[in-house]
Parts: sequence; structure tokens; C-alpha cells
Amino acid sequence: MTHLSSFHPTTHTSASVGRIVPKALLAAAVGLVLASCSNSDNAADGSAAASNETLNLYNWSEYMPQEILDGFEEETGISVNYTTFDSNEAMYAKLKLLDDSSQYDLAIPSTYYVEKMAKEGLLQELDKSKLSNFKNLDTSFTNTKVDPDNKYSIPYMWGSTGLAINGDSVDPKTVNSWNDLWDPKYKGQVMLTNDVREVFGMALLTLGYSGNSSNPDEIEAAYDKLTTLMPNVKTFNSDATRMPYIEGETSLGMTWNGEAVMANDEGLTSLVYKYPTEGAILWMDNFVIPKNAKQVDAAHKFIDYLLRPENAKIVSEEIGYASPNIAARELMDESVRNNPTIYPSKEVLAKAEFQEDVGDEALQVYQQYWDKLKTGR
Repeated sequence: MTHLSSFHPTTHTSASVGRIVPKALLAAAVGLVLASCSNSDNAADGSAAASNETLNLYNWSEYMPQEILDGFEEETGISVNYTTFDSNEAMYAKLKLLDDSSQYDLAIPSTYYVEKMAKEGLLQELDKSKLSNFKNLDTSFTNTKVDPDNKYSIPYMWGSTGLAINGDSVDPKTVNSWNDLWDPKYKGQVMLTNDVREVFGMALLTLGYSGNSSNPDEIEAAYDKLTTLMPNVKTFNSDATRMPYIEGETSLGMTWNGEAVMANDEGLTSLVYKYPTEGAILWMDNFVIPKNAKQVDAAHKFIDYLLRPENAKIVSEEIGYASPNIAARELMDESVRNNPTIYPSKEVLAKAEFQEDVGDEALQVYQQYWDKLKTGR
């Protein structure tokens, strides 16, 4: 797996953990995202009913424990072909381009893209009569304004984007704000996520604006400020944001909270995750069924399987992100349930901001400035 910014999806028949986010002009994403997937041909063992079905799942990289995929196949006989993307933009571009191909049965976009895709007719309505475990979800995460009555989406996981500091190189006590990343002493040491909305959201917050701004003047001001950060930026990464820190490529910057948890679990105990004083960026990822999906019944079965408390517990404990499944949280080990990196305090949440759809016109403005920032033009 590459740890530098990449718009190419990779195909996995296994998954460990991670969450990837976004970037790419629609045209660029379309051109670069067309890497095709390989099929998983694992047959169910004798304990499961024989099945020739394959569920094609389009998900973030390392964002589904292999234990879950194996358990679903063993129980149902339905194999899962797990293909990944590294940004909402890449996912959207591919699904839109392949609208009539029926290539994917299930995808996991972030909330602000659910609304966009539903408006454009890219999703089909869910049959909640097939989701007996829907009742396990925390009502704080259902029936939201972006998808009233969960007509098109089911919450999967939620998390935050905040500060990562490698205590072996930088004193974590000295980094508390997004603005601290601009300190000249960090030249060539900063990692940013490869995500237009997150990076611009971070810059907007430092200027006192909403991370969901649709004001062209505010977006331009964020771009101007980001150009002054570029000498400090070593890399953009949305493939596995913990890896530049683990490999010693970068010392501080952005990351997702689950990636920080994973880095600690994998031996980089010096990596500290902080919610910046300006506020963290929050997101939620959701199951959706593309309009022309073939294995609709299998997709519903997979969603309901993940909504079981014992399975949602496995996901959250392994990949380090918060589950919207309130029944699952009751089963979790206290070290997970009470971990403020995974489940932030009410005080942190009060200052944080969930990503929202800014509209196509504003998104084009973001993308134009993003391209200029990345190319240096």
C-alpha cells in the first residue's frame, strides 16, 4: 500500500483498519480511479448454505476487519469482494461514471456525499424491513437533515480529524492549535490529509470561519493561508494517515483519530492525538446501495450483520473509530468505551463541526483552489 497521496483505489480481499478521506477533481478522479477490482472467490465452508453470490463492497482502505468479512461469508455463503477508494470524490466519480454498470452493491461514503448522491439519483431506497438491527443505532445519528428517515443511508462509523504529534520529535505540549502547524521550525515535517474539504476546513477554522463555508471569499482566504503552510508540508496522505508518522517521514500534522489509535497499538506509543483549540473536524460514514446494484438483498444482509451489537463492537475495537451503535458501545471494553480519542467529551464535541454538503458551486471553488495548492500554480 502506498503511503503517499494517491487517487488510485486498491483492491483488498482482506481489511484491517483505517479510514481514508478525500480529494480529487471529478475529472482527475474519473481518470485515476478506474483501477478495477479483483474478485474474492472464497467459498463458504460446509457450515454455510452454498451460494454463488458475491457482494461487491466499495469502501475506504483498511476500514473493515477481516473477521467481519469472514464471519459474514461463513454465515451466509456470500463472498465479499472488497475494493477501496481514498476519497469521497474518487468514490463519487467512479459511481457516477459507472452509473449503469451495476459494478458495486454497497458503498460507504461520508454523510455530506450521501445527500449529494441521493439528490442526483445515484442511490436506491433502503428496505428497513430487512434491517432488524436498525433499532440498535443511537438516535443522535439517525434521521438527520441530510437523509431524513434514513431513506438512503445507514450510519457505519464516525470519527474526527485532529492533530497528530510524534512525541519523539516534537513536544506535544507545544502543539495545541491548527495554527501551530505554520511554525517555520516545522519546515518539511508536516503531513496533511489528502482531502480538500478537511485541509481547507482546517484553514477556515484558523481564520475563524466555519469549516463548511460556501463563501468564495472565505475559501480564497483559506487558500492564501494554506500557500504559506506549504514549505512545512512533507506529504499529503489519505491512504493510511498513521504511516508517515510510523515511518518517521513526518513529525506532526493531521490524522484521523482511529489511525492514531492504530499507530499506538502498532508500537508508536509516542504519537499523541489532540483535538485542536479551534475545533476538530467530525465526519460520519454510511452504508448506501448504488442505484443499479445487483445484489440488493445481500447488501441488506451485510448491513444488518454489521448492525448486530457484537459485530459493531468488533469493528470499533479493532479500527479505533466510534460506533453509532449504542447497543454495541455497552458491550465494549472500558478502554475503548472511555477512550477520549475515540469517544470525545461533550466539551470537545461542542467545539467540533460535522462536515456538511456545501453545494456543487462551492465545491468547484474548493476544487479549483485545491488543484492550485497541490500543483503550486
